[in-house]
Amino acid sequence: MARKKIALIGGGQIGGVLAQLCAQRELGDVVLFDIVEGLPQGKCLDIAEVGPVEGFDVSLKGTNNYADIAGADIVIVTAGLPRKPGMSRDDLIGVNSKIMSQVAEGIKKYAPNSFVIVISNPLDAMVTLCQKITGFPTNRIIGQAGVLDSARFAAFIAWELGVSVRDVTAMTLGGHGDDMVPLIRYASVGGIPVMELLERKYGNAAKAKEVMDAMVSRTRKAGGEVVALLKTGSAFFSPASASLAMVESILKDQKRVLPCCVYLNGEFGVKGYFVGVPTVIGAGGVEKVIEFKLSAEEQAMMDKSVAAVKELVGTLK
Repeated sequence: MARKKIALIGGGQIGGVLAQLCAQRELGDVVLFDIVEGLPQGKCLDIAEVGPVEGFDVSLKGTNNYADIAGADIVIVTAGLPRKPGMSRDDLIGVNSKIMSQVAEGIKKYAPNSFVIVISNPLDAMVTLCQKITGFPTNRIIGQAGVLDSARFAAFIAWELGVSVRDVTAMTLGGHGDDMVPLIRYASVGGIPVMELLERKYGNAAKAKEVMDAMVSRTRKAGGEVVALLKTGSAFFSPASASLAMVESILKDQKRVLPCCVYLNGEFGVKGYFVGVPTVIGAGGVEKVIEFKLSAEEQAMMDKSVAAVKELVGTLK
């Protein structure tokens, strides 16, 4: 059985970590593309040479030529400028939309049957642009944001309650920005509602709500917190890992329920936009959107987040 082929577009921090993780987990042969000569070649050579130590056996190829992604099963797009301190994700739209236009043309020409996972910011707009230019069916174009945002939310809950991150379930919906919607009502530890555990810890509901509100705020601003500390770029370990969960679910047909930025056709009252929602991800890409009833407060937050996505997409040339 031939190995799967994974093409990574963008040889920066996220692309390099993705190449390493794909190789270590032997998910498939890796092609790392970048416009900078020598960069993807050097990173792939560096990772390939540790194969005998780590015990992985896949092919890694760095390239500056889109033709080398031919036949890719999955393409992950990380290309674009990262944020710098003080920038919002939306500030990147002008320059990154130019980059995404070139990338999408390359994918359309050389990997027309691939599934595409977009990480580039501003995420909701970049997924939209990628789909418009490639013309791919919407089940094959997915944005990575919710897996990472949800993981951040879950991590903050675990640290606050002093429990293993493995036992926390948490999810965010909506756009990948400051208006994202962390779902407090459904956050749980081993099936027990987080709010109940916070009330037990602090002895009253008001304090529990204050602590949760702080975690929600930190989740919304988590990317910016990393940017402010790094000073020279944005998060890269976490978005790479989050994307890999999606890649694995497609390649292994795991049917995982992951919050992803997908095209909505009336679900959650949204039609014609890519928005973060719980999604069944399998061999068919986006196989199903899982709808559920939002409370009035959650719906109001979702509407605000969707409005921000619409406004952002509206600025695309």
